[in-house]
Amino acid sequence: MTTIGIKELLNLKLIVTDNYNLTVYSLVIVIFILLLTYVLLKALQRIFKSLITHKKLEASSGYSIFLIIKYIIWVLILIISLDTLGLKISILLASFAALLVGVGLGLQQLFNDISSGIVLLIEQSIRVGDIIELDDGRIGKVLSIDLRTSVIKMRDDIVAIIPNSKLVNDIIVNWSQINESTRFYVQVGVAYGSNVELVRSLLLKSVIHHPNIEKKPEPFVRFVDFGNSSLDFQVFFWVTKSFVIETIKSDVRFQINKLFAENQITIPFPQSDVYIKEYPGLKSEK
Repeated sequence: MTTIGIKELLNLKLIVTDNYNLTVYSLVIVIFILLLTYVLLKALQRIFKSLITHKKLEASSGYSIFLIIKYIIWVLILIISLDTLGLKISILLASFAALLVGVGLGLQQLFNDISSGIVLLIEQSIRVGDIIELDDGRIGKVLSIDLRTSVIKMRDDIVAIIPNSKLVNDIIVNWSQINESTRFYVQVGVAYGSNVELVRSLLLKSVIHHPNIEKKPEPFVRFVDFGNSSLDFQVFFWVTKSFVIETIKSDVRFQINKLFAENQITIPFPQSDVYIKEYPGLKSEK
């Protein structure tokens, strides 16, 4: 193909109207820009992964920074591409102003989720890898934070896709940002008349040898109350793996039950005593 043939091909008009012409040349330029942007973003992503791998950048921070840069670049590239194709953003917005108002009202929640995603990525109050407790009490691990939604893996291995507005507007407990280790407790009641010192010793014994329970700070036991049917105790301990705390609590309860059985400590069940009072002159029927 000669040079003249190539020029003719590039100048070939694909769409022709009174106010707009789309040529092969402008289309090729836009495709080249999009491909170049994709390649550059992939290279940038590898750079961030390398920085995270070599501990020069925190994983959650690096991920958030990369996402913000990616979204900004794609918005700019979209504007440049439309301009290259001969479409003026201002004219498009003016032409579709009425439509955008109606669509905006319908997509209000979508825009809210997207703006919330930007807030999460900038503030980093919740980051990838954090263990969070949602407003409804569910606890999960943040797998990803995207522009509109976040992916949370719950403790029962169910993966939930949560709108970002929920993470911004609801009350969220971030267990990962409280401390490296978090305090939990298991409560148990014993029968009245039990040796309370022995109970304290057995409760401490039930937690001190668990591999996922911290030795420092040291676990301790609190005598909570004189209950209606039991003496109530709580054994407190610290763990770093808060994501699996329910499994750790279950292990502790198994151990408590075993130690109490070996030492004849009774865990009572709720009971009530009923007294029947006889009145003079009132005879029971036989």
